[in-house]
Amino acid sequence: MMRSLIPGILAMAAIVVASNILVQHPLGAYLTWGALTYPFAFLVTDLTNRLQGSAAARRVVLAGFATGILCSLIGTQIVGEFGPLVTLRIAIGSGLAFLTAQLLDVSVFNRLRAGSWWKAPLVSTLVSSTLDTAIFFSVAFSASLAFIEPGNDVSWATAPGPLLGFGPDVPFWASLAVADWLVKLLLALVALLPFRLIVGRLLVKVA
Repeated sequence: MMRSLIPGILAMAAIVVASNILVQHPLGAYLTWGALTYPFAFLVTDLTNRLQGSAAARRVVLAGFATGILCSLIGTQIVGEFGPLVTLRIAIGSGLAFLTAQLLDVSVFNRLRAGSWWKAPLVSTLVSSTLDTAIFFSVAFSASLAFIEPGNDVSWATAPGPLLGFGPDVPFWASLAVADWLVKLLLALVALLPFRLIVGRLLVKVA
């Protein structure tokens, strides 16, 4: 069992590491390059779930969670222009969002796995991605949760401004969250193609 999980574990670890590195590099006003890589973690979970079952998928998720914790620990020791690259709030938000959302993805996928081939990966990713975004950005930047790390100044994230530059005034972190969420939704659709191709090819080999 563990040997068969190696591809999924390595893929998940690679995505988590890449995302932790790329999140340090902005992509426009509201995104980072990490926003383009992280959503594929849900693809890895769904592929493992479809091909090897929910127990295997949860093991891959836990491997990704452990990798994320390691990345966060390393990030807290690297000091950038504005302090540590990873603050306590970001570390907690990232870990909590990843583990909760990924396990939800496994659960929703299982409920829908007997339906049309696209329904389980698409719906589970959309639901879990939404939860992931809500947990991470609120824990990491919301003013109401400042007690988690009182010494961390997130005034830049709580400053009001137009949503995505043209909507009603909201805290800046809300624009970051919405932009990130929209990318996740788009990539959930894009990921259906590799999901279909990989599952089809591997199931044929097994047969």
